[in-house]
Amino acid sequence: MPGPVALLIEDELQMRRFLRAALESHAYQFVEATTARDGLAQAAGRNPDVILLDLGLPDGDGIDLTRRIREWSNVPIIVLSARGREQDKVAALDAGADDYLTKPFGIGELLARLRVALRHATPAAGEPEFTLGGLTVNFEQRRVTVDGTAVHLTPTEYKLLGVLIRHAGKVLTHRQLLKEIWGPNAVEHTHYLRVYMTQLRHKLESDAARPRYLLTEPGVGYRLNAE
Repeated sequence: MPGPVALLIEDELQMRRFLRAALESHAYQFVEATTARDGLAQAAGRNPDVILLDLGLPDGDGIDLTRRIREWSNVPIIVLSARGREQDKVAALDAGADDYLTKPFGIGELLARLRVALRHATPAAGEPEFTLGGLTVNFEQRRVTVDGTAVHLTPTEYKLLGVLIRHAGKVLTHRQLLKEIWGPNAVEHTHYLRVYMTQLRHKLESDAARPRYLLTEPGVGYRLNAE
């Protein structure tokens, strides 16, 4: 069976060579583009399984390209950028990117993010149960257990956990979570999230100060660790 198709949209030659060698050695089919225009054409014509996208392209911005791709495709998009500012990460994720890695990064971390993106690209609809390590959520019974012990969640806590599970492995910004849980009028109230995330961690994590499942992306949002 041929491996998944990874489209890299990147104008830096050394980065393209590095990623081609790394991904092809792990059975990925590799396609590359050096401009936003070519990247859009390759995304439409090659139907990739995942897109790796640099933000600084010679003929346009990667955030704008992400928005254009999201108009017609749900293909996972992982941003690879030297821009490490929180506002750049938030802008990319709000535009529709699934994940964000700041250069330089290790190939092991990239491969892990790729596995998560591919695994959750086409989640099975109506899955009755989700399991991750010792955490199990039965959606039919609305029952949550940790290491076999039932855990009581409030309706808001359960809804927040459900959203994170539905996007497992994907970074969700504060704005995205607030809008989905509390509605569009609450997108500025980040303290809501802090309170409920703290409560969830105390109920689900063996050590709330060192969470295994509910990870913080500082200044950006939260991610359910799906590895």
